[in-house]
Amino acid sequence: MKMNNEFHKEIAVECYNNTWDLIDKKERTEEEKLKMIHMAHTSRYHWGVIGKPVNFQRGEWQIARVYSELKMIDQAIYHAEICLELSLINSLDELDIAFAYEAMTRAYSLAENKELYEENKKLAIEHGNKIENKENREYFLKEINSL
Repeated sequence: MKMNNEFHKEIAVECYNNTWDLIDKKERTEEEKLKMIHMAHTSRYHWGVIGKPVNFQRGEWQIARVYSELKMIDQAIYHAEICLELSLINSLDELDIAFAYEAMTRAYSLAENKELYEENKKLAIEHGNKIENKENREYFLKEINSL
């Protein structure tokens, strides 16, 4: 079966959105935790086939967030680092760079690495303050300051 771009996009978007539904849940079953991991990776895979660097970065950000939610520290750090690298080498906008540093902050918070937590939070806030869209900037600053 040959998969076209629309198929890849549909699956990528659906899995990304459904992953968010599970991230937003206060309590998850073990089955939902596993489903959240698989959907985030599935979304990233399909964006990897047809997307642009921003899609790859946001997919890695979501995967890092999933692993942070599940307190899987090594995986959270690994995907946060990929997210940040994609942000910087592709010169993405301040919103994406700020959220990449937010992923690093969240992961290092779980790892109880105060030095890297503080360093990444500072960089996240610096980039967050440069976000042009006021609503996005306020949303981001609320998120980073909740950590």
